[in-house]
Amino acid sequence: MLPKNNGPMFNLDELKKETVNNNRYERRLAVLVDEGQEVDRIRTVVAGAIENVGKARRSFVIYGEPQSGKTEMMIALTAKLLDEGFRIVVVLLNDSVQLLGQNLERFQRSGISPAPKKFSEILSPEVKIGDHPWVIFCKKNAKDLQKLLEKLDGIDSRRVVIDDEADYATPNTKVNKQDRSRINDLTGQLLGTEGTYIGVTATPARLDLNRTHENQNEHWIDFPPHQNYTGQDKFFPVTLANMPYRLTLLGDSGDNPKYLREALFCFMVNVGHLNTRINSKEKNYSLLVHTSGNKADHSLDYKQVIKIFEALREEGDTHHRPYYQRIWEIAEKRYPGHAKEITRYVLENNGRNNVVVMNSDKEVNAADNRTATTPTSPFTVVIGGNIVSRGVTFNNLLSMFFTRDVKHKLQQDTYIQRARMFGSRKDYLKYFELIIPQSLYLDWQKCFIFHRLSLESRKQNRRTPVWLDGDRISAAASSSIDKTNVSVDRGEMSFELFDYEATKDRLAEIIAGSATGLDKLKQISTLLGADMLPGYLLNYIATFCPEGDRSLAVHLPRSIAGYTEKKGEMDKATITRSKGFIGDREMEVGRFPDAIHHVNVLFNETGRARVFYRYRGNVRFLKAGAPV
Repeated sequence: MLPKNNGPMFNLDELKKETVNNNRYERRLAVLVDEGQEVDRIRTVVAGAIENVGKARRSFVIYGEPQSGKTEMMIALTAKLLDEGFRIVVVLLNDSVQLLGQNLERFQRSGISPAPKKFSEILSPEVKIGDHPWVIFCKKNAKDLQKLLEKLDGIDSRRVVIDDEADYATPNTKVNKQDRSRINDLTGQLLGTEGTYIGVTATPARLDLNRTHENQNEHWIDFPPHQNYTGQDKFFPVTLANMPYRLTLLGDSGDNPKYLREALFCFMVNVGHLNTRINSKEKNYSLLVHTSGNKADHSLDYKQVIKIFEALREEGDTHHRPYYQRIWEIAEKRYPGHAKEITRYVLENNGRNNVVVMNSDKEVNAADNRTATTPTSPFTVVIGGNIVSRGVTFNNLLSMFFTRDVKHKLQQDTYIQRARMFGSRKDYLKYFELIIPQSLYLDWQKCFIFHRLSLESRKQNRRTPVWLDGDRISAAASSSIDKTNVSVDRGEMSFELFDYEATKDRLAEIIAGSATGLDKLKQISTLLGADMLPGYLLNYIATFCPEGDRSLAVHLPRSIAGYTEKKGEMDKATITRSKGFIGDREMEVGRFPDAIHHVNVLFNETGRARVFYRYRGNVRFLKAGAPV
């Protein structure tokens, strides 16, 4: 006879109650706190997203700068959505094996339950979706999305779709043809009638001007970067004086092989300096070579870099001594007195190199992707084009050699995403080097100035962005701009309301004074505050004054009492007008024939006022909302 067991009885229902996963979110944040990460910014964004979802706002955008920690935020948001009872969270990524692998691994390592799965892992008939939660990763590839749709057919239509790099592929490129592009249609089917779309991106212009999945810009959420982040303000400041990193400007013939060789030597010198004199222990770094979108060109770059490393290793090579002589010269110029130590480091360690080509060749990428994004050698060189231009994070990126030829307009979303040098660079920012043709850098800089102006324009009361483009810069691909829903060339930038009665005397004194136009604006900004006339606008104007002070007109305040108020078009109380206020009469073109920048102060009958800015020239202002 078996002995009697007096222990606790097996009770599966009780065990299930005790193991309910309803605190995934707080557990994840606790891990981040232990790692020393900033979680307040994540809490704010997740709270805003959950509020949007709770209020049935079915489509909105989360904006965060390139490489600012958006993946970690998406992990926390996914955990919170699961805690809130959503059973299916689909994470979409652009059609890149590299990006899918990198992000999926980060989600899986987070310990989130259930463990995220690639869509291909759930396609087998043996896998039953059932009633338990799923986190599913899928590339924005038509075949993949179609298979996922078939698997999820009839399953929980309240699913949430988190679209990473949302401006890529998802917008409807046939919006002006009364049709839907393939990926837009499939992602729309994935949402169904009850799903929620959350677009995550660093470049929201295309989503706004396209009204992708009817996202509402008034419900967008900003995700601020962490304290160690370096982004557009550092790498593309309005003025090139006192740059916080090393900017090496080339002529327009930046594709000459000697420039790549020089960039590699400079990179090796900087690595040598950091690892011999700065770092407490040796670190591995990478150089990103971005010269073309053509795979054949990547092969040429690869062969050149390999030949340089071989010459440094082979004493019998005719270039062996001259190359080391050049490395010594660069080291002595940059770090006087330390050339011997740095050159010796290069001599001892040049064999510890890793040269990786990242493109669409899956057999190459599968093996080398991780060593490219997280370098395993002191001298890691990554060569690529479009694949490395979006979403992929490069840890310890120390140098970027960028000479891509641009024969047409720079598209803002594409070039903002190509700024792979953004991210956690503060620890070694002063040693970071960008090697680039001067004309390309200036275009790139203007691209970010336009982008910065547009993002700041969201701080207006209506929070409706005004997107700028011009001769060399386009806000978004023209095929994606919904012409029936976008106002073009009818807006101007305006800023916060202020008390006109309390400032009118001083305003008139400043404007009528003898100071330069820019100095007048600085005084007005000091008087009113940065929200009423922000410094970024002053900096922008200062960089684009081809006729000197004649390029800027600061106009005397003007009353709007004579305007006719009409609901939906004109609101005198808030000094807003759908078709704008500043025309040729307000710009006083005859009086200021050379002025391209116009700053006007308009006030109403209740003593409130607002500063308006208008650019007269080939710059367009695009704003989502039916044209008037």
